[in-house]
Amino acid sequence: MGKRSKKQKLSKENKSKETGESLDKGESGNEDKNKKEILSKSQSALIAVDKNKKGGLSKSQDVLIADDVREQGDDNNKPRPAFISDGRYRNKQRCLVLCSRGVTARYRHLLEDLRSLMPHHKRESKLDPGSGGAGQAVNDIMQLRSCTSVLFLECRKKQDCYMWLGLANGPSARFHISNIHTMDELRLTGNCMKGSRPILTFDQSFDRYNHLKLLKELFIDIFGTPRGHPKSKPFVDRIMGFYYADNKIWVRNYQIIEQRAETALEAHLTKKELGQEETTSLVEIGPRFVMNPIRIFRGSFGGQTLHQNSQYIAPNDLREAKMREKGNAYSKRKIAQLDRKDRKESIVLPEDPLASVFR
Repeated sequence: MGKRSKKQKLSKENKSKETGESLDKGESGNEDKNKKEILSKSQSALIAVDKNKKGGLSKSQDVLIADDVREQGDDNNKPRPAFISDGRYRNKQRCLVLCSRGVTARYRHLLEDLRSLMPHHKRESKLDPGSGGAGQAVNDIMQLRSCTSVLFLECRKKQDCYMWLGLANGPSARFHISNIHTMDELRLTGNCMKGSRPILTFDQSFDRYNHLKLLKELFIDIFGTPRGHPKSKPFVDRIMGFYYADNKIWVRNYQIIEQRAETALEAHLTKKELGQEETTSLVEIGPRFVMNPIRIFRGSFGGQTLHQNSQYIAPNDLREAKMREKGNAYSKRKIAQLDRKDRKESIVLPEDPLASVFR
C-alpha cells in the first residue's frame, strides 16, 4: 500500500508539472499570436496608406492630415526666443561713464543719477582733454578699462551740456542736453531697487525714421542692463522711456507699482473694470532731461557723418540773438522819441478866426 501511494504521488506531481509546462506553452503561444496579429494589422495599415497615397485619400483622412499639417504650421509660426538664457553673465558689456572738467553741480548730479541707474557702468574721474581733444582721450580710456560703450558729459562755458553716446568701434552721437531735473531736485515719490534691470520703451517714431532706429539700438546697448551682471538684481521694477517730440528726445524714468485691493468690494470693482484684481500704475522716479540730437558719426567720436540735424541751433547763436535784441533797445527808444515828436508836430490844429470874439 505504501509503495502504491508513493507511485500515485509521483504520478500526480509529474502530471502537475506537465500541465504547468503546457500552460506556459499556451501563454507563450497566445503572446506569439497577439504579436503576429499586431504585426499583421500594422502591415495592413501601411499597405492601406500606400494604396491611399497612390489612389487618393478619403475625406476624413484628408481632414485629419490637414489638421496635422495645420498644427505643425502653428508650432512653426509660434514666436521663438532669440536665445535661451541660462541666467549666466554672457553679454559682458561695460559702459564707461565720465564727464569733463568744469561741469556744474546740476550736471554732476545728473551724472550720478545715471550711474545709479546703470549697474554695468565703469566709473572714471573728470577728464581734462588737453591738446589732443576729448575724443582720443576717451577712446584710450575705453581701451584701458575694457569697455564696450561710453557715456561722456561735456560742459562748455559752464552752462552748455553736451552728451556723447557711442560704442568702442562706432557709431557715436552727440546731443545737447536741456531741461535737466535730477532725482533730488524733483522730490518725486517713485523709488526702485538699486541695480534692477529696466524695461526700455520707445514710441513709434523710433521705428519710422532711420536715424532714430540707429539711436534706438545705441540706447539699448548703453542704458540696457545685461542679464546676469554681478552688480544687477534679477528684478524688473522700472521703465525707462524715450519719446520723440518737437525734433527732440524726451527721457523719463518710472517705477512699476502693482497694488492689490484691501477690501473685497475694491477687488470686485477693480476686477470688473480691469479684468484682474491687481492694478498696475507708473510713478516717476527721475531724472528727466531732453536730448536734442546734433550729429551722428560713423566712428567713435568722429568719422563720417551719418546724420545731421538741420533744425539744431547752437546755444551761442541763441544767446547772441538775445544780446542783439538787448543792444538794439537804445536805438529803438531813440527812434520812438523822434517818431513821437513828428507825430505831435503833425497833429497841431489850425487857428480858429472866432476864437477872440467872446473875450
